[in-house]
Amino acid sequence: MIDRAYRVYCYWRTHGTSALQQLVYRKLARKLHASSDSMSEGETSKKTALQLSRTRFESLVPLLTYSIPASDVRRVSIVTDSVSSGSLFGGVGTALIFSALLANELGAQLRIITRTQRAQPENINQLLELYGIKLKEEVQFKFAAFFDQKYELDVKDGDVFVTTSWWTTAATLPSVPRESIIYLLQEDERMFYPYGDDRVKCEEILRTKDIRFLINTKLLFDHLTGDGLGNIATNGAWFEPAFPGAIYHPRKKGAAEKKRFFFYARPNNVRNLFYLGIEVIERAIAQKVLDTAEWEICLVGKDIPPVVFDGGYVPTKLENLSWSEYAELAGTIDVGLSLMSTPHPSYPPLDLAASGAVVVTNRFGNKTDLSAYSPNLICADLDRDALVDALRSAVALASNGQLREQNYRNNGLIGDWKQTFGGVIKNLSKEI
Repeated sequence: MIDRAYRVYCYWRTHGTSALQQLVYRKLARKLHASSDSMSEGETSKKTALQLSRTRFESLVPLLTYSIPASDVRRVSIVTDSVSSGSLFGGVGTALIFSALLANELGAQLRIITRTQRAQPENINQLLELYGIKLKEEVQFKFAAFFDQKYELDVKDGDVFVTTSWWTTAATLPSVPRESIIYLLQEDERMFYPYGDDRVKCEEILRTKDIRFLINTKLLFDHLTGDGLGNIATNGAWFEPAFPGAIYHPRKKGAAEKKRFFFYARPNNVRNLFYLGIEVIERAIAQKVLDTAEWEICLVGKDIPPVVFDGGYVPTKLENLSWSEYAELAGTIDVGLSLMSTPHPSYPPLDLAASGAVVVTNRFGNKTDLSAYSPNLICADLDRDALVDALRSAVALASNGQLREQNYRNNGLIGDWKQTFGGVIKNLSKEI
């Protein structure tokens, strides 16, 4: 029973609430069907070892494809779980921007293949419009649900596939030529899991030798290649994310408004260290590092439980924001706390620094200093007292308007996605 609950939790953490709901509905339907069959047959059929494994790792089911003749217009297909409005932050948005720019460079159509939810075209249009990207060819959409064995996905010579996770890569590998795959890797995905089957299968995909890898940040690239993944050193490239000034910038606040504190709160994404974070905030309030008479404490994320801090203070909860709402909020923040127990800096610290805030985050492995991105980024060890001390320094820096502004002006963040992807895409367009 405990193992089953853990598997459900793992699936939820990896694929999200909507995908879990669909999975539950399907399994209930199958159970009812099996119950009906067993009543007529007198017993429940046994499963083979292969069937058991496929049931456990249902999302790895290969894409169902058939071949069509090549044509003059190529296609770039992005394979992802969902492009719903709640999925477009950070990594999925980055993958869509990259795929759109690659499609334009190749004079190709962009095709969006989703595995857990049907695509909502208006979300894609809004995202590309926000970043000033206009597709040269019409975008296509295909729902290739891993739980549906009835769909068919056409493929042709010259197709390029951008995969966005180890599980979408695993599903794509058996179905298309390997040289057509670009695995956009934006985290050490092994760290999503404890040591077990999930982690082993993930590492197997990360060690694939005959596909291309594109890694989000040099920090992550150095971590992966330094951890024995020589295939990524040989077949991989890295890029730094972009934060356009038209989207990420400080917003004006009224003189009477409280200062705003931001905590990235995702209790079901364990690498974001929600519980350590609220303990740090509790101490910071108790020690008057964050005086609630002067500060509004904002918990920003999803699935945030009710929480009351020292002195009975109830924070503001902001969940499931749209991209524009999130960017608007980021521009009003004075100090942020965003934790990520992996080598990647993660997006919220960079989003906030690009918007003028001072941010505290944690060290991890080779992630020891992020000041090259912004002097307003403060790294601390994963220790409550160290993080409270870092918040004390952040509050002091945020209160020094001149130095904070100077640091913001000296940000090393890139402001244009075409600039960050330009060289990578030109090199890829010569190879694929």
